[in-house]
Amino acid sequence: MTARKPTPLKIDLDYLRQVLLELLEIPSPSGRTDHVQQYVGERLSAFGISSTLTRRGALSACLPGPRQTGADRAIVVHTDTIGGMVKRLKENGRLELMQIGTHSARFAEGAHVRIFTDDLDRVVTGQVLPLKASGHRYNEAVDLQGVGWEQVEVRVDEPVTDEAGLRALGIDAGDFVAFLPNPTVTPSGYVKSRHLDDKAGVAAVLTAFKAMVDAGVTPAVTAHLLVTVTEEIGHGASHGLDPDVAEIVSVDAAVVAPGQQSREDVATLAMGDGVGPFDYHLTRNLAAIAREHGVDLVRDVFEYYRSDVAAAVEAGAHARVALLGFGVDATHGHERTHLDGLSHLTQLLCLYLQSDLVFPEWDAEPEGDLADFPSLAVQPASEEGPREGPIGIAD
Repeated sequence: MTARKPTPLKIDLDYLRQVLLELLEIPSPSGRTDHVQQYVGERLSAFGISSTLTRRGALSACLPGPRQTGADRAIVVHTDTIGGMVKRLKENGRLELMQIGTHSARFAEGAHVRIFTDDLDRVVTGQVLPLKASGHRYNEAVDLQGVGWEQVEVRVDEPVTDEAGLRALGIDAGDFVAFLPNPTVTPSGYVKSRHLDDKAGVAAVLTAFKAMVDAGVTPAVTAHLLVTVTEEIGHGASHGLDPDVAEIVSVDAAVVAPGQQSREDVATLAMGDGVGPFDYHLTRNLAAIAREHGVDLVRDVFEYYRSDVAAAVEAGAHARVALLGFGVDATHGHERTHLDGLSHLTQLLCLYLQSDLVFPEWDAEPEGDLADFPSLAVQPASEEGPREGPIGIAD
C-alpha cells in the first residue's frame, strides 16, 4: 500500500448497514460484552486486521502508517450499551431493576427484554411495565404514577407468581437484563432503534477501516482502534491506549434536540461537553478537513454528556482529544439517526486517517520548549521575557 494525498474514498454503505443491524442484535449492556467484542474482532480479521483484548475486555487493533517512529493517533468507540440488572426478585413473581448506565425509566416502560441467567443455554424473556399497568384497573391513577426505576418491574414470560418461581427459572439478583433494540430502517434512510449509541459509531468506524483497506491506502500515521466496553458506566478509554498516541478521536452519538445544532443527516464535531472543551487545534483541524473535502459537518456543544475520551484524559492520557458524532434524536431513549449522517461521518474518518497529525513534529515528543510550539493561535514565549500589555499574534 502507498501513501497519498487525502482523498474521499468509496464507502460501502451496504456493509455499514449490515454491520449496524448485526451489532444491534447482539445484546451488550455494560458488563456483558464478550459476544459483541468477538463479533468486532471477527469483522476486523475479515479484512486482514488482527486485534488483541485487554483483561477488562477492551479490543485493540491498528492500521500501520509509513513511519515506524513518532506519534500515532487513535479512534475510540464503545460497544457497551445501557441496560439493566436484576436488583430483587419480587414476591409477585416479577423483577425489580437497577439501571446500567444513565437512562430514564420513562423510556424503559414497554421495552421487551432478555434476562441472562448463569445458565448460558437459558435466556428468559420479559417486558418492563409500570407498576400500575392496567387502565381498566387503575383508571386515571395510571397517569398519576411517577417516573423512576422503583416505579417499574419486569413481567417475566413464564408462569411464575412468586419469588420461588423466579428462582426455579434460575433467575437471581445480579443477572443482566438487555433491552431489545427493535431496529427498523425506513425507505427514506432513517434508522430507528435502541442502542444506536454507540453501535452506529462502531459500524461507521469498521466501514472506514474497510474503505482504507479496500482502496489500498496507508494512513498518514499509524492509526490505532480502541473498542471499549465500559463507556456507559464512565470508565471508557481509561486503559488500553498505546503510549505513542498523540491524538484521540472518539466516535459517539451527537445530541439532536432543541437548542442543539446536531442533525441526523450530517456529521457532528463536538467542540465541548460536560467535562469541558475538546482540544482547540484538533477540533479545528477536523473542521478544516471536512470543509476542504465537502463533508457535511456541523459543530455543537453538549452539556449533559461525556465520552470515552473523558475517561482517557482523567486516567492521564497525554494526547489531544476530540469527538466526532452521528446525530441521534432521543438519545438513550427511542433513538433515531440517518444513513446520510453515518455516511458523512465515515467519509470524514477516512479523510482524517489519511491526514497527518496537527503538529506531527512537535507531538513526536511528549514535551518541548514553549518558544518552539508551532501554534498560530497563541504567541510563543519571548526570549526577552514578559511584555507589558496584551500579547498579539502580529507582535
